[in-house]
Amino acid sequence: MDNLDDIDRKLLELLQQNDRLGLAELGKAAGSAASTVNDRIKRLVRNGVITGFHARVAADIVGLELLAFILVAWSDPKVEAKFLDKIQKTPNVLECHHVTGAWNYMLKVRVKNTRELEALLAGTVKSVAGVLRTDTMIALSSVKEGWSIPV
Repeated sequence: MDNLDDIDRKLLELLQQNDRLGLAELGKAAGSAASTVNDRIKRLVRNGVITGFHARVAADIVGLELLAFILVAWSDPKVEAKFLDKIQKTPNVLECHHVTGAWNYMLKVRVKNTRELEALLAGTVKSVAGVLRTDTMIALSSVKEGWSIPV
């Protein structure tokens, strides 16, 4: 959206840092009245710039300590629809990206342990007929994991 002004960009920055700020606080920080901020936020949501407000949950505290990335490949394009349908229904798959190179997709998954990772690979990813190969990388630690988009 090219018609974002400095106030819109400031609001987006502030909301990404803390979406629980009140309209008065947002207005003060952005240099605008609370009522104007409310209207701007509604417009940003309506125009699809803001796609939702979410709580960030500490994965380790809820028992999902293992973070892994899975590369998936097939040769028959007919596999894609079945694969994506299965992935959409799998809550432990946090992200699914169509990628370039020797792989078709890259998944970001969170599970409890390696046993659950093995079950996800066997019961979800590799259970789709036509999936030829996978390559799984387990993250030992995460130095930076962000959600904010630079605006």
